[in-house]
Amino acid sequence: MKYTKLNFMMSVLGIVIYITDLIVDIWVSVRFFHDGQYVFGILTVSFMFFGTLVVQCFSYSWFKADLKKAGQESQRCFLLLHCLQGGVFTRYWFALKKGYHVAFKYSSKTDNFMEEQIDQHKEVIDRMTDLSMLRLFETYLEGCPQLVLQLYTLLEHGQANFTQYAAIMVSCCAISWSTVDYQVALRKSLPDKNLLNGFCPKLTYLFYKLFTLLSWMLSVVLLLFINVKIALFLLLFLWFLGILWAFKKQTQFCASISMEFLYRVVVGFILTFTFFNIKGQNTKYPMFCYYIVRVLVTVGILIGFWVCPVSIFNSDYFIPISITIALSLVLGIIFLIVYYGTLHPNRNEETKPDEIDGIAAERDCRMKYFLME
Repeated sequence: MKYTKLNFMMSVLGIVIYITDLIVDIWVSVRFFHDGQYVFGILTVSFMFFGTLVVQCFSYSWFKADLKKAGQESQRCFLLLHCLQGGVFTRYWFALKKGYHVAFKYSSKTDNFMEEQIDQHKEVIDRMTDLSMLRLFETYLEGCPQLVLQLYTLLEHGQANFTQYAAIMVSCCAISWSTVDYQVALRKSLPDKNLLNGFCPKLTYLFYKLFTLLSWMLSVVLLLFINVKIALFLLLFLWFLGILWAFKKQTQFCASISMEFLYRVVVGFILTFTFFNIKGQNTKYPMFCYYIVRVLVTVGILIGFWVCPVSIFNSDYFIPISITIALSLVLGIIFLIVYYGTLHPNRNEETKPDEIDGIAAERDCRMKYFLME
């Protein structure tokens, strides 16, 4: 297990995408307020605030846990940095600084330093995995709702400016990158897990997530045009079901009860958009039920939109959007089947759980309790 120069470059690309996404979000919110679209502007800022608040809470709790494990006292400067929304940047600073040292300097050492190198590489990989987790939180708490909002404004007005197109493209890139990067980093941080090696498995996994997400987000947008109250009720109901599922599975990600409750709320929100296994159990039947419900709800939304035409919606977009929704869902499920059937790292293992919740591990690390596929 090594943290290579290529890994370092990918980490740098990760922070570039993170900063770009942040700048575009601020730009979009300012543009909404400038154009007098105060509701959209407030929603954009709210999504940003909600996502970053949750991320800072988890980041600070992990800092405290790591310092306690190392026998050190919690430093107030870390609390101040997180209150100022600088927790992720602080983590990037420490991780990239250590990563550069390991990737470009330790790699030139002799084999006599092998044991020390392994510890150094493992430390950097764990730090990068923490960042991947936080980016995944922020992607689904902030990026997915904002992408729905951007698609809604685009279809409502029938035309878009450069800001909207940039926001949609950056959101798609952020979602794609964080999802694949999280999966690769998490498996690399766990010695008892097979790595997600090769370009084809990563690309297939990316397309599975991206197409199913795109189909669902466009379906939600259409439902918003039909009736905003029905759409919000559906999303809140699905969120509630996701939270119930997390409580039923009794996740054990956090040390404190309050943070575990927050984690289950976040898990429920993520399950509103895509499927993740949250416990160390076979996911074949839960995933099957999840996507059966997804297909039924999507078909119901399309039928409802045909039956209840909406005057504010540009009718020229409806047929292309309907085809895109159906095609994306079909392609997403096909890539899902291909990934789990032929490309999954654990496909040759008979009964061993693929997930990390509830599995005994040699190292006491939080990664073994997080979402995994």
